Formats: sequence, structure tokens, C-alpha cells
Amino acid sequence: MIPLIRRARSGLPHLCGFALIVLVTGCLQAAESPREQTRTHGRRVPVPLEAIRVDDGDTIKILWKDGPVEVVRILGIDTPETQHIEHDLPFDQPFGPEATAFAQGVFAMAERVELLRAATLDPYERTLGYVFVNDRNYSVLVLRARLAVETVSVFGDNGFPREAADCLRAAEAAGPVPFEPPYLFRRRMREVAQQMRAEGRLPPKRSDR
Repeated sequence: MIPLIRRARSGLPHLCGFALIVLVTGCLQAAESPREQTRTHGRRVPVPLEAIRVDDGDTIKILWKDGPVEVVRILGIDTPETQHIEHDLPFDQPFGPEATAFAQGVFAMAERVELLRAATLDPYERTLGYVFVNDRNYSVLVLRARLAVETVSVFGDNGFPREAADCLRAAEAAGPVPFEPPYLFRRRMREVAQQMRAEGRLPPKRSDR
């Protein structure tokens, strides 16, 4: 019996170490899990026209009267970037201002806007959703204009297979876009912004102050 007890004791640190790894892994997975959307989701909700502010081609803000500002990252698309120094984007990407102007024009002409929220937020705690303008999927409109790339192939349908399929068809019909993938531009600009800050040509980020 003594040898059995010894083996059990000698294995205890290994068991504790394994349990610690499992615990840490679980905590990390929980931290990385997307936050649930607490607003109405899974069905379209009307958005007051006067409450909409265009940030760029794939992001809008909604200034609700009865709640905080809601930042919406529109699903199915990624448009060329515009200058956002605080986000390490010191320059406009080619066709970024055009994509923003397209969005501004679409929403300026809108008679009715609806938001279809996904069940989760993105890593920056923004609403993920499709936006419908006069019953037309905005993501499809900007894809047809060749001012966006589709993101369904990378991130999936986010629980909206019909809308995602519409985006894929629109992107295929539109053909190649005249700009580099926005994620590559963002990656390059992070390096540029870091160098510019080191040279004093950009203000330090708030987190660095």
C-alpha cells in the first residue's frame, strides 16, 4: 500500500498543474467570448433618420433619444479606410472617402431605415448588424458599387444566411475592387503610425499618455 500512496503523492503536483492549465484556459476562452447583444436582435427595428451619423463606409452611429449612442459595424462588408489617427490610420486609403460619401448619400436619400442586429457584439463592443435602406440591404448596395469587399467568406453569416448569401452574390457580380484589402492597409498603417509617433509627427495614443 505504501508504494501506491507514494505514487499518488508524487502525482499530486502534476494534477494540480493540469487543473491550473484547465482553469486558465477556461478563463481565457471566457474573456475572448463575444459579449451578448442586450438590445433587440434577430429582427428588424426601425431607426429614426435624424439619429443616423455616418462614420465611414461600413460604420454608422445611432443617436437614440432614450439611450446611449450605438455604434454599428455593418455586417458582410469591409470598406476602404478613412483617416482616424486615434486608430492608427494617419492617412486615407484610396477610395475610403468615396465609400464614406456613398454611405452619406444613401442615408441622406433614405425614407426608411431598419437595423437587423446580430446576437453578439464585436471585440470593440460595437453592434454587429445589417442595415436596410428603403428595404434594401445596404451591404449589397455598396458591394455592387465596388466600394467594399465581402467579409462573409472570412467571418461567416453571423446568423443571417440569407443576407450573407446576398452579399456573396453581389460581390461576385461586381468583380474585383480597385483597392487593396482594407485589412492589409490597416496592418501597414499601424507600422506607419508607430514610426510617425516615434518621430513626433503624430500625438501619442491616449493609452500611452
